[in-house]
Amino acid sequence: MESAQAAKKRFKTVDRQDYYHNAERYQKNFVEDSSAGIFSDKFFWINSNVPVDLSAVKNGYQGVFNFQRINNIQRINKYFEKVNRHLDIDQYLVVRVETSESRRVRILNKFPKIVSRPYYILDFILKRIFPKWKPTKKIYFWLTKGRNRVLSLTETLGRLVSCGFKIQEHRRIGYDTYIIAKKVDDPVYDTAPTYGPLVRLNRIGKEGEKITVYKMRTMHPYSEYLQEYIYEQNSLQSGGKINNDSRVTEWGKWFRKLWIDELPMIFNLLKGQMKVVGVRPLSSHYFGLYPEDIQILRTKVKPGLVPPFYADMPETIEEIVESERAYIESYLEKPIRTDIKYFFKAMHNIFIKRARSA
Repeated sequence: MESAQAAKKRFKTVDRQDYYHNAERYQKNFVEDSSAGIFSDKFFWINSNVPVDLSAVKNGYQGVFNFQRINNIQRINKYFEKVNRHLDIDQYLVVRVETSESRRVRILNKFPKIVSRPYYILDFILKRIFPKWKPTKKIYFWLTKGRNRVLSLTETLGRLVSCGFKIQEHRRIGYDTYIIAKKVDDPVYDTAPTYGPLVRLNRIGKEGEKITVYKMRTMHPYSEYLQEYIYEQNSLQSGGKINNDSRVTEWGKWFRKLWIDELPMIFNLLKGQMKVVGVRPLSSHYFGLYPEDIQILRTKVKPGLVPPFYADMPETIEEIVESERAYIESYLEKPIRTDIKYFFKAMHNIFIKRARSA
């Protein structure tokens, strides 16, 4: 994790006192300098953490700019959904958030080290563990009324995308991050977002059936909504994973190295939705990156816990596709022999050659 001193230097790109005395100027400059082609004087400006009348937004405005931190909005998704209903397609929402990274640096820099460290630990427990753990969730909301929430940048962007917006641009100014999002669709109205250690992911199974895959959390909440956005920003690295995937948490990286995150998929195995050896269960977005003939071929077999990736160790998306094609064609002809062959080859690479998935 980055040290407080190193982070402090990065956060000094804008003079803090100047920013707080001239916040409106910085906010308007952010809009005017963005690549979205929008103008600050054509926005409906509000400063509220409670619902307000937005009926005037469609009268020649390009969108809504709320310069109240969304950390102080009690029901964030409800707010985003309401704004979405009042916007036409291609209108904008601009929001301001203090990210969890900014909050950490602000707290550690605010007090002497002997005070700031214990303060941050208590703040982490109350603001990041309590709201995500079922036994303490009610206590957290009773104490805070859902205000002054701690939100990672990933969660904030994911919430916006789940509520029908496309991320256009975001920029950190001082300790705040401003985000420009464009309405592109209706909200998905996610009534059961996952915050706990166990996550449910929608994946494509045999015959194209949508299955729910269980994994240990390695990413920030709402990360699943950002796969397309992160892919467009970073593309793929060796091994077929998204390059520099900011959605993955620090402890999530360790879970992945030790395959702890994969263990709950044994439940999918017991349900008959997966088998021991087989192609990886893919999201709709990742599935769409495959050639059409491989998409058809993939739906003829169940996904598996041990993918052919570990047997062949391909590096590019093209090599991954060919590896899976060879496995599926061999499996359809000789299923038992193929799975035994791939299983032992994968185990050799994992335990002898120390193969790892990035």
